[in-house]
Amino acid sequence: MMLGSSHLPALMRTMTGVQARRCLQVIQRHPQPSLALLGTTRAYSTPPPSQPPRKKDVSKGKGPISWKSLLITGIAGSGLLGFMLYVRNEKELAQERERKRALGKASIGGRFELIDHHGKARSSDDFLGQWCLLYFGFTHCPDVCPDELEKMAKVVDEVDALKTVPDIQPLFITVDPFRDTKELIKDYLKEFHPKMLGFTGPVEKISEACRAYRVYFSAGPRDDDDDYIVDHTIIIYLINPDGEFVDYYGQNKTADQVVASVVFNMKKFEEINRKKGIFGGLI
Repeated sequence: MMLGSSHLPALMRTMTGVQARRCLQVIQRHPQPSLALLGTTRAYSTPPPSQPPRKKDVSKGKGPISWKSLLITGIAGSGLLGFMLYVRNEKELAQERERKRALGKASIGGRFELIDHHGKARSSDDFLGQWCLLYFGFTHCPDVCPDELEKMAKVVDEVDALKTVPDIQPLFITVDPFRDTKELIKDYLKEFHPKMLGFTGPVEKISEACRAYRVYFSAGPRDDDDDYIVDHTIIIYLINPDGEFVDYYGQNKTADQVVASVVFNMKKFEEINRKKGIFGGLI
């Protein structure tokens, strides 16, 4: 932009003394000054150099996580999770083995071969695959056996009413084989529960069953009189589908407590066998 001479007086009046003197010097050297030389407005004789265009950042939009890294992380995480579950499963199995050892599993329970109250020869193997409650008693028992059998019958009803656990089979083995015939046992047990199955047999077979479950019993007349005395251990045994002793309940346990224990052991058994199936297929 060029500045005409008509503009100079007005422009000079806006300047200080020093600026005016410098302006006059410039005018004398450059008769046609530009606004750039007068210092009022910045102007360029040539356009300012343009900046080079920015290069597009090809990495923009890509974070530190990619599908590949996610896949690798997922595979590694799955492997670690599987290993952790395997270790936890082994720990639980070891705890269960220790619990059974503490309960005396190795020394309690076993096979028996007796006659049921229908007159049929049966063995403990016939009940594999079922949960069972087993009680040793005798039909002439005045009060203790009836109380325990009523409790066992209540437990059976409550467990069978649950849809989340299997049914349970109640069993009764006499400790008085001298007097408890199959007919007498049948009539006796029908007063307690229709599912209850009773057993009798030769003295030696009854003794074997009692020894297997560490049941103390004695039956017969006293030496000093004619009274017939039967003495025995008062315990209800819980047996799992593998035919193994799991737990026991004395007279101090209520029916509700027994039900809670039975259900707990059923679910624990199911969980352990489910884990055995899963990890058995992986190993």
